[in-house]
Amino acid sequence: MVKRVSVKDIAREAGVSIATVSYVINKRTDQVIAPQTVKRVEEAVARLGYVPNLGARALASRKTKLIGLMIPQTEKEQRLMFSNSFYGEFLSGLEYEASKKDYSILISGSRGQQSYSKVAKTRSLDGIVVVGVDSPGDVEDLKKADIPVVLVDYWGPETGVNKVNIEDKRGGYLAARHFLDMGHRKIALATGYLKAQGVNAQRHDGYRQALQEAGIEDDPGMIFSGTVSYEYGLELGGIIASMEDRPTAVFCTADILALGLIKGLAKASLRVPEDVSVIGFDDGFLALAASPELTSIRQDVAKKAEVSAQLLIDALDDKGIAQRSVVLQVSLVERGTVKRI
Repeated sequence: MVKRVSVKDIAREAGVSIATVSYVINKRTDQVIAPQTVKRVEEAVARLGYVPNLGARALASRKTKLIGLMIPQTEKEQRLMFSNSFYGEFLSGLEYEASKKDYSILISGSRGQQSYSKVAKTRSLDGIVVVGVDSPGDVEDLKKADIPVVLVDYWGPETGVNKVNIEDKRGGYLAARHFLDMGHRKIALATGYLKAQGVNAQRHDGYRQALQEAGIEDDPGMIFSGTVSYEYGLELGGIIASMEDRPTAVFCTADILALGLIKGLAKASLRVPEDVSVIGFDDGFLALAASPELTSIRQDVAKKAEVSAQLLIDALDDKGIAQRSVVLQVSLVERGTVKRI
């Protein structure tokens, strides 16, 4: 078994006190240490291959420098966080921002009756970012954890937690409005499950608003709700292709849904946009992978992750900043999947 290099070993190698090594390693700004001493300690750290004992540091500071990223598995797709590129992009952005402050990320895809507060205590998390929580009861449970929390993509009225959203309703409106401007009247919606506090409901509301302004009545037969997945989009392509009075346009509330839909339509010998026009939502790299390239509602996922990390770390640093609710802008990016009729 290889012996772990200790602070005492570094002190002996550098010819300084253990306290001095601790000050240098922890970058203490309240202690004045000669530059040559700092250099000697850093060289000793490099020579001996010292790695900080995070467990010991956590015991000493009562902080683990660990942030939990929780993604509730509220849909029936078990691999939701791995099948949708949104989550990978969000995680990458969150980890990048957190690492700047020496925080690490623990990922959890919570399910069922699993308690958020229990997860937080069991894992000794300093703070939590939750993407897509859809129940006020879950929010109350998060508050019981008694640690800083940031809710991402949650439209509930609760106070006492930081929230980061995008203009989901406006995104739905922009998509339907663009179809209308291109001459479409029979416009369908492909979405995840519609829940009161969720982003899908917001996007649905924006879609409905645009249609109502155009004098088009609600048609339940034009609303398709299921899992936000490529597989559901694929299935939906076949369903729409078989409709006697099918829509000329479909707004998908996620790019992954849109890609599946385009493939499903193609399997039924329908072309996009010649036979059916399609708009997605997210405008991640999947939008450029579609053929033709996908018209999509763009959200800045990296910015969403950055703001989420900043709000949580500000709370962890105890800067005395009141809870904030941030709403980021969206826009329509036109490409090749919408036809004027």
